[in-house]
Amino acid sequence: MSDKKEQADTKKDPHEMPAVGDYSELVAVLEAHRGEKHAIVLQEFPDPDAIACGFAHQVICKSFDIETTILYCGRISHQQNIALVKLLGIDLVRYDESMDLKTYDGTVFLDNQGTTAGSVLSAMEKNDIPALIVIDHHELQERLNPSFKDIRPKIGANSSIYAHYLKNGIIGLNTADKSHTMMATALTHGIITDTNGFVYAREEDFQAAAFLARYRDTELLAQIMNQARSKQTMKVINKALDSREVLESYSIAGIGYLRAEDRDAIPQAADFLLTEENVHTAMVYGIVSGEKWDEAVVGSMRTNRITIDPDQFIKDVFGKDASGQYFGGGKMSAGGFHIPIGFLSGGDGPEFREHKWEVFNAQIMQKILFKIGVKQAKSKEES
Repeated sequence: MSDKKEQADTKKDPHEMPAVGDYSELVAVLEAHRGEKHAIVLQEFPDPDAIACGFAHQVICKSFDIETTILYCGRISHQQNIALVKLLGIDLVRYDESMDLKTYDGTVFLDNQGTTAGSVLSAMEKNDIPALIVIDHHELQERLNPSFKDIRPKIGANSSIYAHYLKNGIIGLNTADKSHTMMATALTHGIITDTNGFVYAREEDFQAAAFLARYRDTELLAQIMNQARSKQTMKVINKALDSREVLESYSIAGIGYLRAEDRDAIPQAADFLLTEENVHTAMVYGIVSGEKWDEAVVGSMRTNRITIDPDQFIKDVFGKDASGQYFGGGKMSAGGFHIPIGFLSGGDGPEFREHKWEVFNAQIMQKILFKIGVKQAKSKEES
């Protein structure tokens, strides 16, 4: 075989995904930025999968003398998320405009590709802080151009990607190191929650969980997962039940206004509606508002029908903003959307708020029904 032939056979396809857990390029980037300070950016309302990955990346970075801060700009309100952060001692920093971002040398986006990071991404770009790393399991968004990118939409949880990095030896794990035990516990919880208790897990997710079983703290994991729903969450679920329209096996519920602190009740309500008989897809949405929070329509989608792609569904329904970025997206079995209200934010008085909600609710419902091929929802009197 000629030298040219050998080179042609061994040349790497730039579009080929590396093997799960292949961290060689990630290590090269971390080595190149040794001694720097990085911001680990999570989505506005980070879930257990994102929080676990942020913590894992922080632990890994210590081996490369990289100082990190885990940033988000929304709220931590889900009861399991609060327990995860408190019990494992994970330090999350809520971004605000007074922060001096110029102290950071680069950014890392985990379980998101910038499109759900809210004002953090805009602030980083304004300060010319480069995106260095993106590791995600949602569909490709093409929002960022980092030095290292590992996007795996076929994997059930982003935590599984980090578990495979660890399994293949990106750092040596030691059960005597408390941070390693906490990291394994967090990643296990991330896998369990993002695969709906392994219902939507792939082979890679099971392999990841099996590896982490050697290092996790089972009692801590049980404490984190056995958190009761808050009273406010139960109220939101009840409101979703009361307002839902069930059409063509879709359960669609607009729940009106809710506080930013209760935003995590929306996906929990969607999860609950999906358990109803003869429902294969659930969508719950409302207007989220609060102090230091610009009003936005926030929604969650859940489905157990394999022929429905939540990412494409949400993109088709809600489209893009003026800058060309989609208002939402998703992964296998789940998705979400966030539509800023902008100029129409605010307004005093219950009557004004009710009129505004009626307009937004009618518009969103119309778009969803058009997508699923239903002309008009039945009224409660007709159903």
